[in-house]
Amino acid sequence: MIGLRQVGPGEFGARLDTSIGIYMAAMRPPADQLTGRKGIMRNHATYPDFTCVFAEQPDGTAVGFAYGFHGASNQWWHDVIYRSLTEAGGPEAALGWLGHTLEIAEVHVHPDYQGKGTGRAMMHALCAGRPERTAVLSTHDQPTAARHLYHSLGFVDLLTQYVFPGGYERYAIMGAPLPLLGPAPGYGDRPTRR
Repeated sequence: MIGLRQVGPGEFGARLDTSIGIYMAAMRPPADQLTGRKGIMRNHATYPDFTCVFAEQPDGTAVGFAYGFHGASNQWWHDVIYRSLTEAGGPEAALGWLGHTLEIAEVHVHPDYQGKGTGRAMMHALCAGRPERTAVLSTHDQPTAARHLYHSLGFVDLLTQYVFPGGYERYAIMGAPLPLLGPAPGYGDRPTRR
């Protein structure tokens, strides 16, 4: 049975190679992107109110992880999306979504464990009890299982066919009011915090 465990920046940093392994299996990125991705993840752990949820087998082997932090000015993703939302819908829309938000940076489940409620459970655990009004994230702008999951949790499309500066892939920027919609899966109960 898979359980959930919430960890802070220290343990996340110590298990960064494990997280990168899950990310590689789930996303299959080009090898030349891994060093940069690892640096980004390490930096995210320094952001305010960072928290991570690991999905683990009984022996402690991680099969998934999700993390987020309080979004704020002077964070690259936050500033880029704030400008884009302001251009698309005005400053009120940008402030409404990003003024007091949990930015969910990574949600990944090893392919062997996908489709079993692990992602949904991690999302609920990550967002439970957060003080922020909203949660925001980006995902590939395609009809993927992840996008379907986010919609089922109450996320709506804020921007579509979005290309980040210097990038080429198209993303959907999504947001949801907190708490998330729908019941959390029963397995794993509440995450333990260590």
